[in-house]
Amino acid sequence: MSTIEDFRRETRAWLEANCPPSMRTPMPEGELVWGGREVAFETEDQRLWFARMRDKGWFCPDWPVAYGGGGLTPEQTAVLEAEMRRLRCRPPQINLGIWMLGPVILEFGTEEQKRQLLPPMARGEIRWCQGFSEPNAGSDLASLKTGAVDAGDHFVVNGTKIWTSYGDKSDWMYMLVRTDPDAPKQQGISLLVVDMRSPGIEAKPIDLISGKSSFCQVFFDDVKVPKGQLIGPLDGGWTLAKALLQHERRAMSKFGELSLPTRFDLLSIVGRYLPPPASSSPADVVLRQRACAMAMDEMAYSLSAQRMGEEMRAGRDVSGLMSIMKLVHSEQEKDKFEVLLDVLGHRALGWEGEAFEAQELALARAWLGSFAQTIAGGSSEVQLNVIAKRVLELPEGNAGRQGK
Repeated sequence: MSTIEDFRRETRAWLEANCPPSMRTPMPEGELVWGGREVAFETEDQRLWFARMRDKGWFCPDWPVAYGGGGLTPEQTAVLEAEMRRLRCRPPQINLGIWMLGPVILEFGTEEQKRQLLPPMARGEIRWCQGFSEPNAGSDLASLKTGAVDAGDHFVVNGTKIWTSYGDKSDWMYMLVRTDPDAPKQQGISLLVVDMRSPGIEAKPIDLISGKSSFCQVFFDDVKVPKGQLIGPLDGGWTLAKALLQHERRAMSKFGELSLPTRFDLLSIVGRYLPPPASSSPADVVLRQRACAMAMDEMAYSLSAQRMGEEMRAGRDVSGLMSIMKLVHSEQEKDKFEVLLDVLGHRALGWEGEAFEAQELALARAWLGSFAQTIAGGSSEVQLNVIAKRVLELPEGNAGRQGK
């Protein structure tokens, strides 16, 4: 009878044999592999790693085999993730559908929807985007106004979504729509999945301060969506949205959770650009101390994220912990880039055309982009409110001040 240690040895041997050495190195942003109808690879090693993990079912290792997953137990999935961390394997693909929508369909979808939507997702054949936020309905998501009107065998969707990551490059969208305009805010909302090639959909990129944009505004003009693409009950989408947002917060910190290599390794940059401790100025000593403290915080976060994964696999409620982890990770990333800017000084201010290394050249952009991460997936302020209410169970409003 196979034991978990047997599985560990087999997994370690398989990864050693099948993950190319180049896929165990720091990953530049331009080398992310996104699953989709038109998946693209920069190198042959990327293609091999993608194909081998896909064929193994390890894009979704803990999903049932019937839906394209690997059929692993929670304990086996934890071993696989640990061995990938040990080898510093790059993710074979990035797929928000797998990380966020898939678990919701597994829980709330019909059998027909599971068999239709999950296997292509598990093979990396569909690139998904999320249609939640709207103008004037970002942090207050329940105020959304994009409507879906019942038209017999289909819905007719009109409205707009904003801050949709890669909406112009995605194949499908999972989106919240208002199906009962007369219901209270959290009621009358439904979850639809929509083919982005449907007539009446237009995605327009949004420029960001960093000069690079993954965000879009997506417009819906009389878009027909078949009734079979309603996930969960009609007008019951708020429950699904809350479940999906829990998975989103975990996805936002996925890179930190997996301890993936990064172009901005804090201590290696400090070692290259600050004088040795023996000849450091007081200012350099302070910078080195800040960097070491930040590196320890990152390690503590990584270990905490692994513990959260174990608790999820054990069936425990980690919704509050997910909000804490999302808050901590996005704020840590912002603080890390502040330290790196102080370490590199003028060398961090390069842009296109500058004769600096790619790492320093991209730092100013990454620093600017780190501010967006404190907003994406729920702003830090919203996460603090969630933590106060759901984790600390603090009273709302001024009730907590009474009696002081």
